[in-house]
Amino acid sequence: MVVLAYVLLVVKSGSEREVCKKASEFEEVVEASVLYGEYDAIVKVRTDDLSQLDKFLFDKLREIPDIFRSSTMIVARQYKGKQIKNSGP
Repeated sequence: MVVLAYVLLVVKSGSEREVCKKASEFEEVVEASVLYGEYDAIVKVRTDDLSQLDKFLFDKLREIPDIFRSSTMIVARQYKGKQIKNSGP
């Protein structure tokens, strides 16, 4: 089952662009963007299953310096954009 998720990040002030650049280097990352507001960046992630998402979050993303906090939102169903297989009923 393909898993699509958005990871919201709070990072050290001034490091937003560098964090997005580093995150973009991972094969699981579909896109990374700097935000205005409560969160500083968002990373869109695609993995083959939940265990790979878990491994990505703990072993790769959270190893990037200057990330203080993350919040992961797993997509239940996608309505616009390229559909992913097994994305829900």
